[in-house]
Amino acid sequence: MGVRAEATPNPNALKFTTDSLIFEGDSSISVMPGDTSEHDILNDLMQVNGVDNVFGYQNFITVNKAFDVEWDELQPKVIEVIEKYGY
Repeated sequence: MGVRAEATPNPNALKFTTDSLIFEGDSSISVMPGDTSEHDILNDLMQVNGVDNVFGYQNFITVNKAFDVEWDELQPKVIEVIEKYGY
């Protein structure tokens, strides 16, 4: 079924869900500007112009965008990164 983008209560955040497990275990992972993660997928998402921060847990990644960026431009780039990892 691929990657599905879902709205969140925050208009600057979208939740990208897959049918596969992305992150093992019961811990969530957050990456803020200037930080890196042991998970390359999160680091690659942070390199996408317009991404402010990311949050990952099991089969989803929530992406927060910069205020001056539109989802119409950013969403395809985020999905491209996630699909590059086979999700």
